[in-house]
Amino acid sequence: MRTSATESTLQVFHVTDQQGKKITDSKTIDFIEKTLGPKGQSTEGVKSWKGKRVGVHSIGDHTVIELIGRDRPGLLSEISAVLASLQFNVIAAEVWTHNRRIACVLYVNDATNQAMDDSKRLSIIEEQLNHILRGCEDDEKVARTSFSMGITHMDRRLHQMLFADRDYESAGVTTTDVDCPPCFRPNIRIERIVEKGYSVVSVKCKDRAKLMFDIVCTLTDMEYVVFHATISSEGQYASQEYFIRHMDGCTLDTEGEKERAIKCIEAAIQRRVSEGVSLELCAKDRVGLLSEVTRILRENGLTVSRAGVSTVGEKGLNVFYVRDASGNPVDMKIIEALHKEIGQTVMVNVKRIPAAYAKAPVETRGWARTSFFFGNLLERFLT
Repeated sequence: MRTSATESTLQVFHVTDQQGKKITDSKTIDFIEKTLGPKGQSTEGVKSWKGKRVGVHSIGDHTVIELIGRDRPGLLSEISAVLASLQFNVIAAEVWTHNRRIACVLYVNDATNQAMDDSKRLSIIEEQLNHILRGCEDDEKVARTSFSMGITHMDRRLHQMLFADRDYESAGVTTTDVDCPPCFRPNIRIERIVEKGYSVVSVKCKDRAKLMFDIVCTLTDMEYVVFHATISSEGQYASQEYFIRHMDGCTLDTEGEKERAIKCIEAAIQRRVSEGVSLELCAKDRVGLLSEVTRILRENGLTVSRAGVSTVGEKGLNVFYVRDASGNPVDMKIIEALHKEIGQTVMVNVKRIPAAYAKAPVETRGWARTSFFFGNLLERFLT
């Protein structure tokens, strides 16, 4: 990506697809234009719930369910089983786990493809899902998330939920230690430029898709304003600098503030980190498909560290990043047995994930560098 901008709201972005090629697809271009246009983001129907593990709200022809709590093996299977038992179909979902916490955003509708408009049914779902999440809480920590139910990008919402749940506070050995070996841990520094009145956040780590998005989301959640940024990459590694101030105009002056910001940015980078094996499954969409697949994964001793669910036409497309129940890499014999068990009705594609990041970056020749100002555009989409 290459960008240029001024301190005004005019901003120019030079972008390519993930293969480094020019974007020529008319649908993609049209989507970008509509999304960035004046009517691209709607806040109509925004509601909030405080102090809950589960948020449920109907929007248009589907219902959005948000969950956050303590992770454990088989939890996703139990969640999807509840939805299947109530005859709700998962049409899209994203699931992230980090530091023993799990956050889910699920878009569902019932067997007749109608949104759930019955408050009693919504209450039943919320009660049953809360019961599951309470069952895996062995301490007094509850979600401190304020659920904001608007039309929000799934990844953006997951960052908000996990940040509010304080997943950046680790206790002892966490999944982060397994996900990201020391040689791949982000190198994050924060310095103050007195004469400019900025704090500079420097991040050096392995490059990947959506790295800048993840960092900017978290800076926004911490109520920092990014005035200028410099992004460069060389081979598989990225170097990023963000010139920031707090919304009240203050810089990060205390060591406590800097330490908290470093922890939050590191958590934002590592929430997408997965290694080991990914399973891509394609089958005819139906009520209970997600429940069936996650049950089989659980029965074969596999735990899901991240998942994505989408529906294209009549096909359900599911991607699961899995490990064994102890968090270790999966024995490929288990994958072979799993393939035989579900391969009759479900197309299965197995991929080994490169260490440290779920998607290897596109190979580049030499390095690329870009410098730009942040104006109201990104702030509009991230707040």
